[in-house]
Amino acid sequence: MDLGLKGKVAIITGGSEGIGYAAAWEMANEGANVVICARTLGPLEDAAKKIKTETGNSVTAISCDVTIPSDIECLFSDVIERFGVIHILVNNAGTSSAAPFDETPDETWDYDIDLKLYGAIRCSRLAIDQMKKQSYGRIINITTPGGKAPTESSVPTSVSRAAGIALTKAMSKDFAKHNILVNTVGVGLIRSGQHRKRWEIKSASNPNLSLDDFYQEMGSGIPMGRVGDANEVGAVIAFLASEKASYITGASINVDGGTSPVV
Repeated sequence: MDLGLKGKVAIITGGSEGIGYAAAWEMANEGANVVICARTLGPLEDAAKKIKTETGNSVTAISCDVTIPSDIECLFSDVIERFGVIHILVNNAGTSSAAPFDETPDETWDYDIDLKLYGAIRCSRLAIDQMKKQSYGRIINITTPGGKAPTESSVPTSVSRAAGIALTKAMSKDFAKHNILVNTVGVGLIRSGQHRKRWEIKSASNPNLSLDDFYQEMGSGIPMGRVGDANEVGAVIAFLASEKASYITGASINVDGGTSPVV
């Protein structure tokens, strides 16, 4: 299927691995000019080279910490200088942080909200400045179903993700008249580097626990019976960024194997 992404310029934060990498791969494979950013340049450049090798389309790697406003300003200035336009922004930078409320100190709250919420706000603000000029834009915020239906021991992530969902709806109302569509993807349990690290820690005391067995245990409570793959999320992100989703805005799509108790 041709998604109509050829020649479009996309910025994807947190693009060196996992969901960000998968979204970058899908869009590059469709012919988009993709810019991936993350804090550490080495893995970012490796990801860009791998995507180019597999898709035949180049990807630009730019180091950026979305908790630093000046980094974000440099990122967007660089992209405008290189391409002249920005069509797509995927706010994916983030990490899992979940604990009981009474065990979560202020500094954990501050960092989580700065990274996930303010990172998306700052990037979106600069993207929208450009998108309004061209009367075209697509913004996809990556959140979680836990932002709609928090579970126990889920802060601060459930709170920052709830804010991200609200931000998505508010922005969709503000900018629909400019043909800027804003949606969110609520991501459930996905194979990732974070979970692999947890497996490595667990397997140190249980050498017989394979990575597949670890993921099978994680997926036992999911209605579909398995943990998802990042490319399954990347495909949904690419669709929402495409011309095939031209009448969708303010929507939240769960990619979680049916886990969430709410739609």
